[in-house]
Order: sequence, then C-alpha cells, then structure tokens
Amino acid sequence: MPVALVVTLAPAAHADAPYERVLNGTFDTTKAPWWSSGTTPSRVDAGRLCADVPAGTVNPWDSMLGENDIPLEAGQPYTLRFTATATADVTIRAGLALAVAPSTTMFSKTAAVTGTPKTFTFTGNSSLSTLRGQVNFQFGGATKAYTFCVDDVSLTGGAIAPGGGKDYGSPVRVNQVGYATAGPKEASIVDASTTPVPWELRDRSGKVVKKGRTQVRGDDAASGDHVHIADFGGYRKDGTGYTLAVGAAVSEPFDITRNPYDGLRKDSLEYFYLVRSGTPIDAAYAGDAYARPAGHIGVAPNKGDTSVPCLPGTCDYSLDVSGGWYDAGDQGKYVVNGALAAWQLMDSYERSLSTGDWTNLKDGLLKVPEAGNRVPDVLDESRWEVEFLLKMQVPAGQPLAGMAHHKIHDLAWTALPTQPQADAQPRYLHPPSTAATLNLAAAAAQCARVWQPYDRAFAAKCLAAAKAAWQAALAHPAIYAPADDSVGGGAYADTNVTDEFSWAATELYATTGDRTYLKSMTGRITADGFSWRDTGALTDLTIARLPWRFPLDRVLGARQRVLSVADQYVRNVNSQGYPNPFEDAAYPWGSTSSTTNNALVIATAYDLTHRPGYRDAVLESMDYLLGRNGLNQSFVTGYGERASTNEHGRIWVHQLDPKLPAPPPGSLAGGPNSGLQDPVAQQNLPGCAPAKCYIDDIFSYSTNETAINWNSSLAWIAAFAAGTGTR
Repeated sequence: MPVALVVTLAPAAHADAPYERVLNGTFDTTKAPWWSSGTTPSRVDAGRLCADVPAGTVNPWDSMLGENDIPLEAGQPYTLRFTATATADVTIRAGLALAVAPSTTMFSKTAAVTGTPKTFTFTGNSSLSTLRGQVNFQFGGATKAYTFCVDDVSLTGGAIAPGGGKDYGSPVRVNQVGYATAGPKEASIVDASTTPVPWELRDRSGKVVKKGRTQVRGDDAASGDHVHIADFGGYRKDGTGYTLAVGAAVSEPFDITRNPYDGLRKDSLEYFYLVRSGTPIDAAYAGDAYARPAGHIGVAPNKGDTSVPCLPGTCDYSLDVSGGWYDAGDQGKYVVNGALAAWQLMDSYERSLSTGDWTNLKDGLLKVPEAGNRVPDVLDESRWEVEFLLKMQVPAGQPLAGMAHHKIHDLAWTALPTQPQADAQPRYLHPPSTAATLNLAAAAAQCARVWQPYDRAFAAKCLAAAKAAWQAALAHPAIYAPADDSVGGGAYADTNVTDEFSWAATELYATTGDRTYLKSMTGRITADGFSWRDTGALTDLTIARLPWRFPLDRVLGARQRVLSVADQYVRNVNSQGYPNPFEDAAYPWGSTSSTTNNALVIATAYDLTHRPGYRDAVLESMDYLLGRNGLNQSFVTGYGERASTNEHGRIWVHQLDPKLPAPPPGSLAGGPNSGLQDPVAQQNLPGCAPAKCYIDDIFSYSTNETAINWNSSLAWIAAFAAGTGTR
C-alpha cells in the first residue's frame, strides 16, 4: 500500500466538492496529453507514466514531466496529489506553474521518492488566472541516471467548475456585422418565457425605430437554450450602430446596409495570399503586420520545398513542390484538401460567369501581386494552388507515374510559433494515394476549363495532368493513405474513393465531353453534404452549375437532388433556435465549414430557381456565422464585436507573442466540435452542449483552427451574399 505524505501550504477556501483539473492522471492506456522534456524519454508502463531521467543535467527544469493547459483562477487554492516511485532514492520537485512565459511558479515542493510507492499531497494558491497552467515534475541535476514513475496524478480546486463560468454576453443574438437592407432580419433571444416578449429596435442614438413581439421557437437541442425569434425584416432604413433590446438585455451593435458583405468577400479571398508558400508576402499587398519572407524555398534553415525527398523507403527521387497554400494550423500541404479549396474558388468563378456577378470576376478586386494582369483575381489565387498540385504528380518513368503524392509536410510537429521561413524541420513527400490522384484529376480538369480563355498553354498542361491522373487512378484504384500517418501533419485518410472517381469523371466530362467518363459519374448529393473526404455531391453541383455541358437526364436528376437537399437545409435554418443549415446531434471538427458548405448548396438552389426563400436562408446562415448563435460569437476574425481572434496556427500568434499579428480579417474559425479533441477543449468544455463546444484559444486546434477548405467555402458564400444575395 502507498504511504501518504501530506504537506499543507494553505487552507482550503471552500468545502464544495473539488474540481479535477488534470486530464488522464491514471495512465491506463496512454500518456497524452502529458509530455516529457527532450532529454527525458517517457512511456506508459503498467498503468504508470515512467520517465528515464538522465545524469549530468544542471537545473531542475532540465529534465521534466508535465501537463499543460490547466485552467487556474487567481487566489484559489489547488491540491496536487500523486503516487510516485523511483529506481533510486531521489528528491524531485513537484509543483504548479505557468506553462508559457514568464513561467511563473505558483508552488514547487520537494518530494523524497524511493522504490516504495508513496502518495504525496501539496496544496497552494494560484497567483493568477490563466488557461495556461502546468503541473510539472522536475528531476534535473541527477548525478546518476534512474527511472521515475508516477500514477494517480490529481489537481483539484478552483471556484469555477471546468466548463463553467462562460460569459456569452447578451442573450439577444444578432448578426454582429449587419443585415442587408432588402434581406431578412432576425435575432435569436435566449429567454425562458413560454409566451412572446416585447422587443425594440433602436438606432444609433438610442431612439426606438420599430417594436414587436417575439415568436417562441422553444428549446434548441444543439445549444441547450430556450430561444425566441425577433423578426424586424420590415425595417429597411440604412444605418449604423443599431441594437435590438429585449427588456434590459441589449444586443451587440450592427448595421443595416445595402451590401454588408462586400468587405468579407475580399478579406476571405485575400486570406489565401497570406497563406501562400514559396513566395514573400509583400507589405504592399498584405500590410506591414502580415508581411514575411518566403517560406520553404530551400534557404536555410528551411529544408524544403524545392527538392523534397520521399519518406525513406518509399521512392528514390525528389520533387520541387514549392508553392501552394499552407493548409491549416500547420505548414503542411495536402492534395485532397488543396484540391477542394481550389475547386471552390474556381467554382465561385464559374458561378459568377453564369449569374453575371461581375464584381467577382474583376481583375483588381484583391490586393495581390497578379492584380492588373487581365485575369480575374479569384482565378489567379486558385492557380497558385493548382500549380502546386501539378508538382505533386509522380513523374513519367517512375513507379506509379501519374498518381499524386498524398501530402508533404515536416517530419515532426513544429512549435507554436514557427514562421515558415524559420522552419528547420526536414520535409518529406508521402506516398501517392488514389484519393489524392483523383482530387488532382478533378481540380486540374476544372483548371483546364476555366483557364482556356486566359492561358491556353496552362489550360493544356492542366488537362494533360488530369488525364494522366485519371488513367493512373484506374490502374491503381485502391491505394489508400494510412490513417496513422499523423506525425508532423494530418493524415487525411480516406478508404472509400468511389466519390472521388465520380467527381473527377464529372470534371473531365465537363471539360472534354468524352462520354467514356459518364459511367463513372455515380455520385449523388445527400443531406450529409460534402467535405474533403466526401466529394460525391460535387458531381451534382457541377452538373447543376454547367447544365449545357451534360446530358439532359443527368441535368434533371442533379437538379431534383440539389433542390431536395437544399429544402432540408432550409428547414434546418427555419426550425432551429439559431439559423444553421447544419443540424446534427454532434458537431464535427470544422463545423462552420458544414454551415458554409450547406449554404453553398442552398445558394445553388437559388441559382436554379430564383426563389427568395433560398436566398434568405443563405443570408441567415451568414447570421449564424457572424454572431447569431448559442455562443454570441462571430467565427470570422475582424467581423463583429465578439469575433474569434486566437485561432490555432503557427504564423499569426498574437496570443503568444504580442509582436506578431492575430489571424487576418476574414479568417474562419473551425467552430464548435463536440468531440473535444484537444486538451484545452477537454479541460474547459466538459459537458458542453454541441453548439457551444468552442473556445477561442490558440491551443484548441480541434475547435479553433483555420483551414484553406473552410475559408474557400466562406469566400464562395461571401461572394454570393455580396452579389446575388443583396440585390
């Protein structure tokens, strides 16, 4: 039995049940999210976390075990309890500290550890409030190597329960940017009343300009809120600084204007210039705060991307895969995600051709180096990624020629922050996959179509690559990226590629008219929507976008399915407490992209029918993204009084380094994720309602990352809202 040793540093402040702050203190199967310092390898052994402590270090902190991202409250007592053994009689330090600079120590006490298990209990106060607390064990300074093992680690205390104490601001939830003068205007109000309550619309001076009573929507399953709706769509006077009041509760301010989305149309697209790889980001276009040297161009300390080898044992060549866009919070580049993002930008262009949205077709719309080249800026930006995708194709004469390497990224995860030009990690090409090959075929075929009027040579290059990729995929239809290839970058695994075959065949048929592709066009849009993993819906969307290029029976079927799915999404908008076209008992990683992708389908239905209800549902989906949600949170940086500002990433890290910028305006945060797949979310959001499983923290990669395929979807919807949606 363990021997208990109790050292009390401060009396407990309250007698309530203690709140546990440590994740995985029992090490039953894994050590995550615990870490050990570089000189101290650690592992799980018989349900304990064991560290091999080296000899010869100097400072106690030279050899450590720890867990970060522990929420602490200033002035509150915390009790640290653990059971420890060692293969030698040693004295270690255990304590509570700040995990980031200036590494403030809350308390640090010595513990005499032997081969006999002992339980230690230390109590001390936190001197500050933070989400960046750290429990640590320090062993540095040992004269002989030994093994230290710990189990049953617990940190309890604090007045606010994990997941509690959230400030959602006003219960009156509005689009914090604004409403289109001629569009729908609704607010969602959290109110327990089961009967309508009065509301007032006030102008900037506080004058009441419209009154009404709410409609009771009732219990909203996704958020856990009881919601009322205030409809002030009949008010059509332009102005700034409006608020909506229900009793003493007042909303965040908003505007009513003819086109509230023109700025977002530009900012959401200019995001892509700022994530370009392989080129300097020039202050003339990006501004001083976002300017940086070129990353990954083979200049020290970079080890890529101008000559990148394959993972050892997978091929014997290197490729120049410079360029493209950095994918998300990391600086990897992935064909499946990149192809979808490029497709959405090119699809926005093709949509604008058919609908007459000439602003979206402008050369000079964006602040990018290509402005003035007589090519629409949205195509110039997509080309930056497509040219990278073409470089990922296996060269002729090599095994698997014509296929596409699945991804390229660092050997190991880089620290936050790491600017691209400062990344010293080796980078590798990962083996080709059928999914990546078909994504390349689809995007390249579309590239050939849209670039034909502007650059015939580039269009021909794209078409040749698309055809080669298609033939390679037919020859190798079942080469899958491994799901466990997730060190240094995301796996993007996909073992069902029927949908990718359909999408690629559709784009090739649309470009060439070759009927041999028709038999592979089996994808159908369903209410499950689409994503990088599920692209079958893009078959119907492309047919609906370009009906003159397809047989009539295909067009009629695609049209019917798009309208049917759009109708379901509209019902989601109109039936929930908050106007999200996505509805599910669980919110996935990147749930805001489910919102934007579903809104894209609704917008396509509007293009097919010109029914106002579809347009209104798209604009209300924007309301959800920009603050009319259970969190009273705008998920778009720079847009709204309560906008996300600390998205996960390595470049824009103002939360960690005040000298560096926050993400740029127009960046879309991933949003609520009820899976809670990172330690910060697990520590701070236990028991959250699905639509509230979000925290604006740079280390919450599962709720607060940015990604190119999320911003491409936002850019598509913003272009619709700024054009057709506000006419």
